[in-house]
Amino acid sequence: MTTPEIPDEPTGSPTGAAARRGPLRPGDRVQLTDPRGRLHTITLAPGATFHTHKGYFRHDDLIGGPEGSVVVSTGGVAYLALRPLLADFVLSMPRGAAVVYPKDAGQIIAMGDIYPGARVVEAGVGSGALTMSLLRAVGDGGHLHSIERRDDFAGIARANVEGFFEGPHPAWTLTVGDLSDVLPVTERPGSVDRVVLDMLAPWENLPAVADALAPGGVLVAYVASTTQLSRLAEDVRDDGRFTEPQAWESLVRGWHLEGLAVRPEHRMVGHTGFLLSTRRMAEGVEPPLRRRRPAKGAYPDADDWNEDDLGERPVSDKKVRRLRRQLSASAAADVARAVPDDEAPEA
Repeated sequence: MTTPEIPDEPTGSPTGAAARRGPLRPGDRVQLTDPRGRLHTITLAPGATFHTHKGYFRHDDLIGGPEGSVVVSTGGVAYLALRPLLADFVLSMPRGAAVVYPKDAGQIIAMGDIYPGARVVEAGVGSGALTMSLLRAVGDGGHLHSIERRDDFAGIARANVEGFFEGPHPAWTLTVGDLSDVLPVTERPGSVDRVVLDMLAPWENLPAVADALAPGGVLVAYVASTTQLSRLAEDVRDDGRFTEPQAWESLVRGWHLEGLAVRPEHRMVGHTGFLLSTRRMAEGVEPPLRRRRPAKGAYPDADDWNEDDLGERPVSDKKVRRLRRQLSASAAADVARAVPDDEAPEA
């Protein structure tokens, strides 16, 4: 059997890949972990020092060394030095809006089938957390068009993304404006493979999304509440150009590992948001009708309110009769106690 030769460095390194390997260099962002698991993020600079209440160490002690090195401060505290992972970077970077957590970003990439070379539209950039995951998934050969309504959020997102990739990403376009206005003039009908929405009212943009998506294209929406989820699902069905929507959430629970003491952690990453996905039907084709029967009360008539809608619990006739007997007996007993013994009727 012949063993193929593996080059030391891959040719045509993707954007940002070179910054993820090799010895630590000036300008690298480094995550320090102390013996208690506390994290500190620093940017290496020649001649600089890192100070805590338990001493300091010089950045020069790390520059030129490999990842996974340990440096000891003047106070005797040992710090493990590693480049932060994408999940670490997202949770520690400056943010203007709430970020899409790594657990949800991973679900969007996997369930939305974001593949290298895909043409993706993202609306609701926020601080750029999801943008970084999408750019990694599409690669340099794909294209990500991010649309953000607020100029200040767009500026924060651009700084975070370019800071992580150490420069502009060739597959990324960032536009400030409303999705319904920008999408029709920037993307040809049927030319987009995937659309990811993270906004307050995604149902308002369904017509523009349906026009831009290619047949079979995937729409993934991230919403925070069940009210938004219900409204979006019904509007997707009413549009008539999408498959039956699917919705879910993910909960992540860490585990404590200490010898035989293996148990769930006391804290977990619980609900952060709901994800809904659906696919674009072929033009002119209607989705099949659902066969399942809706639950009772799933579609109430707003003009026909009953006791159940108001939260009133019905009372049975048997219970009413029993209560009346009890009240009558109680009233008779009260009367008997109120009549003096000398005025009581003789037997």
